[in-house]
Parts: sequence; structure tokens; C-alpha cells
Amino acid sequence: MKWNQLYICILVILTSVACGQELITFPDTQYEAYSEPVIKGRRFKHRDIIPLIDKLPTDLFEKKVLGQSIEGRDIYQVKVGKGPTKILLWSQMHGNEPTATMAIFDLFNFFATQDSLDPLRNYILQNTTLYFIPMLNPDGAERYQRRNALQVDLNRDALRLQCPESKILKAAVDDLAPHWGFNLHDQNRYSSAGKTHHPASMSFLAPAYDEAKSWNQTRTESMQLIVAMNAILQNYLPNKIGRYSDEFEPRAFGDNIQKWGTRTILIETGALRGDLEKQHLRKLNFIALLGAFQNIINHKFRKHSLEAYLRIPLNKGFLHDVIIREATMMKNGVPYILDIGFRHGEVNTKDHRGFQPHYSISDIGDLHNYFAYQELDASGLIIKPGKVYPKTFQHLSQLSDAQMTHLLKDGYTTVRVQEMVTRIAKLKCPLNIIGASSSPATNIDLGTDPPLILTKDDEAKYAVINGRIFDLAKEHLLEK
Repeated sequence: MKWNQLYICILVILTSVACGQELITFPDTQYEAYSEPVIKGRRFKHRDIIPLIDKLPTDLFEKKVLGQSIEGRDIYQVKVGKGPTKILLWSQMHGNEPTATMAIFDLFNFFATQDSLDPLRNYILQNTTLYFIPMLNPDGAERYQRRNALQVDLNRDALRLQCPESKILKAAVDDLAPHWGFNLHDQNRYSSAGKTHHPASMSFLAPAYDEAKSWNQTRTESMQLIVAMNAILQNYLPNKIGRYSDEFEPRAFGDNIQKWGTRTILIETGALRGDLEKQHLRKLNFIALLGAFQNIINHKFRKHSLEAYLRIPLNKGFLHDVIIREATMMKNGVPYILDIGFRHGEVNTKDHRGFQPHYSISDIGDLHNYFAYQELDASGLIIKPGKVYPKTFQHLSQLSDAQMTHLLKDGYTTVRVQEMVTRIAKLKCPLNIIGASSSPATNIDLGTDPPLILTKDDEAKYAVINGRIFDLAKEHLLEK
């Protein structure tokens, strides 16, 4: 679904400016006024956000350095608001989980703006004091990796506190004694909202504070606020909200901060079809947090029940990127009816700002109870690895769209090219492009990515190249 179809008329945010007052609405286009334009994708770094923090107006924001990372990068805290309720939000504890960080900078722009939403803005700032740690793990962000420069998972260092980043977060919690804490993360794209075809585009958790998963007032109120946030997001992500596992992890910050007395909410941003860079999910983090601030102030979250929280479907792992269903694979002359699933990986470029996409076979067999972002009914089709075209081309431009289609229809899925081909060009091309001395995967095995042809009566019908399905009946296959 296109975003402009999703937002036909207005964007609704639960923004009561006083307890019991009617909701405020504003056009979807108004969000764009707050979206930070410097951050346009997931792979930004510490050096990219420093100028954004520096430019925040000092008459509204208080900025300070809490300490340094293993490699000496400053870790900042940004404070805004003068209200009695203290809310601490920390993001990018894992360096490759940046969605909420983007939303935080959008929130900074929102609070720094004066416009028709001043009643909402002032209501939040007069009733809460917000403390943000936008990037807790800058060394991990530098490499776009989960762990810090010591290869420690900071979210397993809440007790031992060996890493400076962990000590910084613990000191912030101790110094501020926040009433509320938001632990902001990303989760993998294969998390599903229950045992369904819906991705868990966002998942929530009121972390357990003991092995028994007990419910005290602190955890109960965290749960109630999650139900309120779920109600907001169902307007934009229907059936795509999940509930993260509440298995107690004694080393984790969320579990311990809940135990230490702060109402703690874990937010895990997942995936949404067509939103690889998570720009739409960034917007929904913005919406969810604004809605949470309103509910905290007006206490309306307290009307929600544990039963409503438990009705949010548990995260499951029932997704692949691609599933080819009921294809016939020949082995030693014997036909086998198989489903084949593919999942997507990213191989970082040298500077970690880009990546080479890598798809590989994630499962083979009966996948009827699994789902995918893209599926193909291959009933009655023979599936096999495609052929390598015998001629080596000097550069990719020697091949026209029509020639590529013709090659695929003849069963050729791979061509060799002398000159280096960019990642973008490879992504647009319906063929598997390799170097002059390289060879493609030729077996349908787990962990491999063989370019595949699906045929019926020896006529090629579909190709599966780099995790994408191409219908060979179409006239044009090359992406523009």
C-alpha cells in the first residue's frame, strides 16, 4: 500500500491538550516540516548527528556530554521541557538499530518549531521533562554493528557495567530517577505479529523484573501505556503490532531499570514492505512517542487492562523475504515438490555507509505455515539453477532490456562483466552480474543464492535473481 493511500485525509495523533479535551488532528504533510532532512537513511554516524545537536536552540534545550565511548566519541544527553514528570529515552544502544534515533531528531525539530501545534507542544513541555540519549553506542553506529568497540552487547552489561557506555546509562538512570523510560531498538525483519503473514512492524514490551514475571504497579503502568500506544498505531499499522517476549534477562537494562523503579517500555521497530530505509517507520515512532507523552500526562492509559495487553500478538518468526511455493525440483531423475524460502542480508561497504544486498536460501521443504513479503505459486513448474552466458561483456551497458529478457527466456540467469558494476546497477538488473573470473552458486542448498529459472514444458516462465521474482511474460524487466 502506498503511503499517500494510507493517509488519504489526515494524520491523527492522540494529543489531548487537557484531560478530557477533544483530539487534535493535523495534515500528514505537517510531519514533513519536522522530519530532519540531514538523516535520510539508516546508516548515519556519530559525526552526522553532532551538528544537529549543536544547532539546537539553547533557550529551549539543555545539552551535555555524559561521557565517552570506548573509542572516545562523546555521548550526549539532550533535555527539553520543564514539567514534573521525568521521561528518559535512550536509542541506538545497538549501533545498527537507528530508527528511533531518526525519530528523536524529528521530535527535536517539532519542539523547536512554533506553529499551529503550539498548544500540543506547550502542553508536553509544561508537563514533562524529556531527557534523550540519542546514540548510546556511537562506536557500533560507526561500523553499523550491534555491539560496541569491545564487541560487547551493551544490553547484557547492566550488572557488570564494564563498558563506559553502560556506565553512562546507569549513571543517567541513577541521577535522574526518571518516572518513565523508553528503551528504543530495532528488531529483525522476519518477526511476525503472531503466527500470521503480517510483519511485526513495531513491537512493545513491559519488561519483566524477575523470573516469575510478576506484575507490580510499575510494570502494570508500563503495560497500560503500551496498550494506549497500540491503539494509536493500529490506525497506521493494522495487525502489524507485536508483543516482545517477556522472558526475564537478568543482564538487560530494560529488565533492571524496571526493577529499579522506572516504568520501562521497550519499543522494537521491525520491518514494513517497501520501507527498507525505515523512513515510514521513523514517522510512526514519532507518532507513537507523541501519543505516549500525552497519555502519560493525562493518565488516560490507566483505563487499559492486562487482558488488552495480552491480546497484542506475541512476536513470532514466520516470515521470509521470498517463498517459492510448491515448485518441482528434480534430483537424480526423481521429482520433489518443495517450497523454497529466501532471506535478505546486508554486507557492509568499507565505510559502512552502504551495503551489498545478499539473499540466500533460508529454508527448503514444507513452508505452508510460513509467509513472505513476496510469494510465487510455482505449482506445476520445474525449478533449477539457471545457466551462465558463455560470452563475457566489457560493461553492463552492452546489454539492453530486450536482450536481458531474451537471455532469461533462454535459461541464462548469469552474465560475466569485465568492468565493475555498482550496487545500484546490480539491483536494477534482472540478471545475476558477476566478475569475469567468478562463478555463481549452482546448487539449491541452504545458505546459497543460486539464480533460478522456473519452467513449464521447457519454457521459462519466471526467474529468481538476488531474492527477486521476475515474470518473464512481462515486456520490460529492467528497473528504471
